[in-house]
Amino acid sequence: MDRPQIWLDFAPELHLFVSAPRRAGRSALRTDGASTLGHVVESLGVPLTEVGALLVDGRPVPDSHVPADAEEITVRAVARPLPSGDAPPRFLLDVHLGTLARRMRLLGIDAAYENPDIGDAALAARSAAEQRVMLSRDRGLLRRRELWAGAYVYSHRPAEQLRDVLSRFAPPLAPWSRCTACNGALRPATKTAVREQLHDGTERSYDAFAQCVECGQAYWRGAHHARLEAIVDDAVREFGGAAAV
Repeated sequence: MDRPQIWLDFAPELHLFVSAPRRAGRSALRTDGASTLGHVVESLGVPLTEVGALLVDGRPVPDSHVPADAEEITVRAVARPLPSGDAPPRFLLDVHLGTLARRMRLLGIDAAYENPDIGDAALAARSAAEQRVMLSRDRGLLRRRELWAGAYVYSHRPAEQLRDVLSRFAPPLAPWSRCTACNGALRPATKTAVREQLHDGTERSYDAFAQCVECGQAYWRGAHHARLEAIVDDAVREFGGAAAV
């Protein structure tokens, strides 16, 4: 008996995942008649984390749907921004996204980061245990079923990566409220409390300090503040949130 033939049309946002012939529009595929639509889509290179809806002949179906002969499949991309839940999203970033993690923390976003690499299985387990969205450019990692949630990071450039995350998840921004080193919360600190971390010039030049409640790292408006402030101001201007201080 002939295997079922289905017709697939991928959203333009998903074209980077599929082969060139499938970027031109509607294309045919022979299936085994038993695999789910989710498996079919993933086998063609698209992580299900990036699929917003699956339509069969115009009607939405779950990824567990088993395609039948002659069905017309539309694969849509994730909508932006995603609907906000009851609590702000929390994230987990893999070893290759350290700069993005620091920029997210700079904006007050809960962004856990694993360095050194603990392996895909451990990352997926932490995502599930802590209900964190796994951010990665590793499609294999994003296909792990134990993930609580995941998202592909589309760019190599940190500035574009940050815009990607903010436009997709619309997390509330609270700049200067997290430690960029460990993700802990910051609180105001006296000069006396952080003096052992200050060089002579810093101690003479600055009076306002913050300190991480987790790792004790001290912060002040040092030489790099203008560059960091520009990152914060750009994010707040485009995506909203508390003003930079």
